[in-house]
Amino acid sequence: MKSILGHWRVLEIAFAYKTNEKEGIAKDGYNYLGFAAIMDPLREGVKEAVSKANTAGIEVVMVTGDHPNTAFYISKGLGIVISKDEVMDGLSVSHWQERGADKEEIANKRVFARVSPQQKQLIVEKFQALGHFVAVTGDGVNDAPALKSANIGISMGKSGTDVARESSDMILTDDAFSSIVNGIEEGRVAYDNIRKVIHLLISTGFAEIVLIMLSMLFFTPIPLLPVQLLWLNLVTNGIQDVALGFERAEPGVLERKARDPKEPIFNAVMISRVVVGGLYMGISAFAVFYTLLSYGYTEDMARNITLFLMVLFENVHVFNSRTEKHSIFKINHRKNKFLWMSVIVAQGLHLISMYTPFMQNILDIKPIDAEIWLILLVIALALIAVMEFEKILRKKYLK
Repeated sequence: MKSILGHWRVLEIAFAYKTNEKEGIAKDGYNYLGFAAIMDPLREGVKEAVSKANTAGIEVVMVTGDHPNTAFYISKGLGIVISKDEVMDGLSVSHWQERGADKEEIANKRVFARVSPQQKQLIVEKFQALGHFVAVTGDGVNDAPALKSANIGISMGKSGTDVARESSDMILTDDAFSSIVNGIEEGRVAYDNIRKVIHLLISTGFAEIVLIMLSMLFFTPIPLLPVQLLWLNLVTNGIQDVALGFERAEPGVLERKARDPKEPIFNAVMISRVVVGGLYMGISAFAVFYTLLSYGYTEDMARNITLFLMVLFENVHVFNSRTEKHSIFKINHRKNKFLWMSVIVAQGLHLISMYTPFMQNILDIKPIDAEIWLILLVIALALIAVMEFEKILRKKYLK
């Protein structure tokens, strides 16, 4: 991803004293003293924001109308460039255009100085042709073409012109580049949380499909009644998936490589996690149901115990869904108190239903012996070990 800056201001003033008695301003008769440069100071936190952007895999490029030397020293202070080889001025851009504007020639350039609005737009388009997802910031009329051509145009809310704001997709109300980086971080957290919710819902739903399919293959009674499946999906999943939406940023969220915008949510990682988790839950639940029937338990009691196991599975699996890269033993489980509350409420609702006559009749459930509780809890907790092993294998084979 490329982030292009284009709103630095530098004013250069020449000083001289008059050596003749002519009135008014003359073309000659002055002794040159020197130059004074006035520039907008680097805002507090900008250098740190640029560093964070680079860490996040976002390459920052400066496109400005300032002199190349001025642009170089500003960008060097920001950590954008190291040497002048990374700077390209407007004349060089013009020669580059005359040669056919090969995109590879600007691949390693990080500063473009004294460029026209049309050249800014061309630079954006060539970076896009290189495969970059380009965000452009600007505040003036001359930035409008580049803002319009960018994947994301970001204008300044305070200092930006109406034309720049109308040409952009996003407006920064505080004109701070650091807000863009903070927005990227929040965007990654939101995307991660969407994946977490989808993983929980799809993997548990896949487990239910596996459970029913196995009963059909082995010609057994259905392990869960329709009303029990409805209870499982609406009451347990319906509480936990909302809680996952409140997850905070995982460690190193900004240190990850930028994601390909075309990458689907159901990528290799998601499919691997869904299949492994769903198969373990579905096969284990069917094995319990089949074993109970073999030991002479009634169909109703076998379903009752199997339903309780599935509730335990979902309450355990919600913690597996909190992270797809890190071990769940290395993340802080105290951050999301709402998640703990959702698990307690979901499990509590089912326990209350098991001892409430009205719900017993609706769901066809009843209390379970403590010994069976313990066995089911061990089976459910083993899901954590299965998913941790999946992460180890995935890191080794899915790079």
